[in-house]
Amino acid sequence: MGLPRLVCAFLFAACCCCRRATGVPGEEKQPAPTPDLVEAEVGRTALLKCGPSHSSGNFSHVDWFLIHKERQIPIFRVRQGQGQNEPGEYEHRLKLHEGSGDTLALSQVTPHDERMFLCKSKRPRLQDHYIKLQVYKAPEEPTIQANAVGIHVDRQELREVATCVGRNGYPIPQVIWYKNGRPLQEEENRVHIQSSQIVESSGLYTLQSVLNAQLVKEDKDAQFYCELSYRLPSGNRMKESREVTVPVFYPAEKVWVEVEPSGLLKEGDHVKIRCLTDGNPQPHFTINKQNSSTGEMEEETTDENGILFLEPAQKQHSGLYQCQSLDLETMTTLSSDPQELLVNYVSDVQVNPTAPEAQEGDSLTLTCEAESNQDLEFKWLRDKTGQLLGKGPVLQLNNLKREAGGRYLCMASVPNVPELNRTQPVSVGIFGSPWMALKERKVWVQENAMLNLSCEASGHPQPTISWNVNGSATAWNPDPQTVVSTLNVLVTPELLETGAECTATNSLGSNSTIIILKLVTLTTLTPDFSQTTGLSTSTASSHTRANSTSTEKKLPQPDSKGVVIVAVIVCILVLAVLGATLYFFYKKGKLPCGRSGKQEITMPPTRKSDFVVEVKSDKLPEEMALLQGSSGDKRAPGDQGEKYIDLRN
Repeated sequence: MGLPRLVCAFLFAACCCCRRATGVPGEEKQPAPTPDLVEAEVGRTALLKCGPSHSSGNFSHVDWFLIHKERQIPIFRVRQGQGQNEPGEYEHRLKLHEGSGDTLALSQVTPHDERMFLCKSKRPRLQDHYIKLQVYKAPEEPTIQANAVGIHVDRQELREVATCVGRNGYPIPQVIWYKNGRPLQEEENRVHIQSSQIVESSGLYTLQSVLNAQLVKEDKDAQFYCELSYRLPSGNRMKESREVTVPVFYPAEKVWVEVEPSGLLKEGDHVKIRCLTDGNPQPHFTINKQNSSTGEMEEETTDENGILFLEPAQKQHSGLYQCQSLDLETMTTLSSDPQELLVNYVSDVQVNPTAPEAQEGDSLTLTCEAESNQDLEFKWLRDKTGQLLGKGPVLQLNNLKREAGGRYLCMASVPNVPELNRTQPVSVGIFGSPWMALKERKVWVQENAMLNLSCEASGHPQPTISWNVNGSATAWNPDPQTVVSTLNVLVTPELLETGAECTATNSLGSNSTIIILKLVTLTTLTPDFSQTTGLSTSTASSHTRANSTSTEKKLPQPDSKGVVIVAVIVCILVLAVLGATLYFFYKKGKLPCGRSGKQEITMPPTRKSDFVVEVKSDKLPEEMALLQGSSGDKRAPGDQGEKYIDLRN
């Protein structure tokens, strides 16, 4: 009986202890209610409402607390609808929202404010109200840095592909890696993503994520980027980095020859030959060309990049070319298939006869020959005019006139290759005595000035030109049938009186041109320079020509720019003299300025003789011609007197 009593006593004691531990039902402690969640962005203002969101009333007595390590720290209180801050970290950032007694405004929210707040209201008396503040901050645009060293596909271990960094976000954003627009997942021995976070002093997070992967040859152009996913009170958001590529190294499997420019090549083109492989990086290359005599491949000289330049390309550059590559890492040698290079050409253009000659009225046959690897087309052109005379390798000239003499061009071209052509000139001589460009011409000159006189003649055989006056003469030949002579001479009274004559002579005769010199003076100048120089169309048409078939040519005349300068100087002098005279009369009271009536303007007899302006010019004849008066008065060749402008009358 003793044992059962002992057991009952033990159970009764246990029951009593249990009741003391749990308390009576009316005295059970109620659990804390679920806190309200308030979301706010960093830097914004968070509104903390005391009581349920649907409650309303006059809150005249409220106490606010910060829950920190299970302690209630007072931060704000409301008495009779007036708010008052408690000393501490929130002393300057809390206030009642728009005069409401139940809503507290927390300004300039930071990540450190992500805490639990408590509100206790006595009037009206409410149950303690808990508020959980959740803080958010969008991270900055993510930055990405690719592996610049590169990844070799033969390596079996995972290598770093790129690093992504997202700064100053809250809470920590999530990172997702993409390759060619598709998200990457962790894969054993293939893909590994390693992320870490740094807490800044501001409480914000900086996320760093490293993508490690084993790449293959197909990833040589792959685009990698990272994405940061984060949340704001307005919803979920994301930001993407830029796309990057990573150098991927892999051995070559084939090699080939590349020629630039592509298409048909011709002599004169700038051609570039280089080797390429499907490997990365490109190995060391050599370029070989087949010897046309031995048939063996011989190495060509390339630049430091292994490129062969043909500048300019010529027909001997045609042939078979081959590339060889050497991978210095694997010591593997690859050779390309031989590729033929064809340089189209036209060469050795010849005209027969090489120096054709004929008499007037005769016929002449010209034949053109050339070499090319393509079919040729021939054209005959006149050299000076570019006139098309005929097509084909043979040109037939019948009933030749003197005008038929001169240069002809044979053009050999390849129609299938644009701009591939060659020309060969030939000079046709028509026997005859010299004929002159002009029989007679007039030149306006100034006495004691140096003058260049020109004379042109044509004929076959080519004539020579002589002058009847002394001077320094030079001659040049525009073509085998023509000669131009220039004489530099001093204009003397004797030369003005006699003029000059040039004579052209060959073995079949002679001919001449007479040059008449006209003295330029101020009184003989006319506005129309062409009427006085004797070189206008109307005057030149009346000249007697050496041959009825000749073409009149204007010979170069001296520059006339100085004439304008002389005219301007004369005008300035005249205006200055007149201005001084008028000013003198005005000071003497002789001018009727500001008075009624008219008054004769006179000059003192003693001063009239002072206003004589002597005008001399050392300009060239054609320059002086611009100052000629409208009267068109001309001096005789021997008249050497000076001209004056008398302002006395």
